[in-house]
Amino acid sequence: MTVGGALAHAHTLGVDRLDAHLLLCTVLGCTRTWLLSHDQDAMPEGPLTRYLSWLSRRADGEPLAYLLGDKEFFGLTLKVTPDTLIPRPDTETLVEWALSLIPEAGPARVVDLGTGSGAIALALAHARPQANITAVDASAGALAVALDNARQLGLRVRGLQGSWLTPLAGERFDLIVSNPPYIAEGDPHLPALRHEPITALTSGPDGLDDIRLIVAQAPAHLAPGGWLLLEHGYNQAPEVGALLRQQGFEEVSTRFDLGGQPRCTGGRRPA
Repeated sequence: MTVGGALAHAHTLGVDRLDAHLLLCTVLGCTRTWLLSHDQDAMPEGPLTRYLSWLSRRADGEPLAYLLGDKEFFGLTLKVTPDTLIPRPDTETLVEWALSLIPEAGPARVVDLGTGSGAIALALAHARPQANITAVDASAGALAVALDNARQLGLRVRGLQGSWLTPLAGERFDLIVSNPPYIAEGDPHLPALRHEPITALTSGPDGLDDIRLIVAQAPAHLAPGGWLLLEHGYNQAPEVGALLRQQGFEEVSTRFDLGGQPRCTGGRRPA
């Protein structure tokens, strides 16, 4: 099979052209420009076998990031595995809000709950190296990925395994951030996400079980004047805002993602 034939085969399977290019470039160790000028070259047997296997998996809906093994987030290249959610651009809204609350000079105590690949924690550590960043995840596999990403990037992040704030007994922070599971069980979009860890996606009948727990636990772990920021579904801002106000949070507000959807809601513990 030629290079051009390999790309044509991807088209017959319904695989996006850019995805096919990226997969082919990876197995051949070349650029997209090279592909376009060598479409009549024969594919070596080893790379062809790997490419065809990847195409089949991609056609079945497996995310490109899992096949390639990494994903870009907030300017950082992060290793991702099926133990972790794939970082999404919408979550950069949460990072930008958090950065506006972390001083550029001086220490700050920050914890990222449900860190997954470490995307949020590492983006904050990269932009605010003086901050003390903790990353928590209940999954040993996910936490291992996050800490491996920290080592690869040369970033200082403490990792703890456990459910939400449980491993942080007696500790207080200036900022708590989290992108927790917030999809309702039985949501019709879940089949399209079947390759990602279900425990990192769903949280009870309305998707808010974990957010309720975090909001209830957070005041005991926030310094006076500290903030809690939460990512949530596009239609959950009113409920999340109400939960924060019920727990006594002040200055409750919502930030919008690049698509204009309400994506993050947060509040400040009274000073």
